[in-house]
Amino acid sequence: MANQTIEILLIEDDPDDIELTLRVLKTHRLANKVQVLRDGAEALDYLFAAGDYSERQMINGPKVILLDLKLPKINGLEVLQRLKSDSRTRLIPVVILSSSREEKDVRAGYQLGVNSYIVKPVDFQQFTEAIRSLGLYWVRLNQTPL
Repeated sequence: MANQTIEILLIEDDPDDIELTLRVLKTHRLANKVQVLRDGAEALDYLFAAGDYSERQMINGPKVILLDLKLPKINGLEVLQRLKSDSRTRLIPVVILSSSREEKDVRAGYQLGVNSYIVKPVDFQQFTEAIRSLGLYWVRLNQTPL
């Protein structure tokens, strides 16, 4: 795994959550590369190599996507629906990382094919541990198809 680029795609608009997530991933050496996208439209352009990302090769996709629900332009559930309905992106693991505890959001996420739904802890230490644990599992332990 030493030569393999590990990419986590973080789709998040809250600057504090972005900074903390990046810090935890770096501290625990859970990713060689983390791509941060701040809204749903930018995320879809990136994932489908469109717009500003038209030069990107889709074959170099992320190992896991950390997806917030409350995004500007296109919300997280719409992003998830597009990902899971396209054969090119369907198999990429998606973890919803949201502050929403609403049953309708959790249910909608799983109905659309999310792999995991995690409510962002408010407490700094708990948030740090949640990011460390999910990074460890999805990046180091989870086996995805080639």
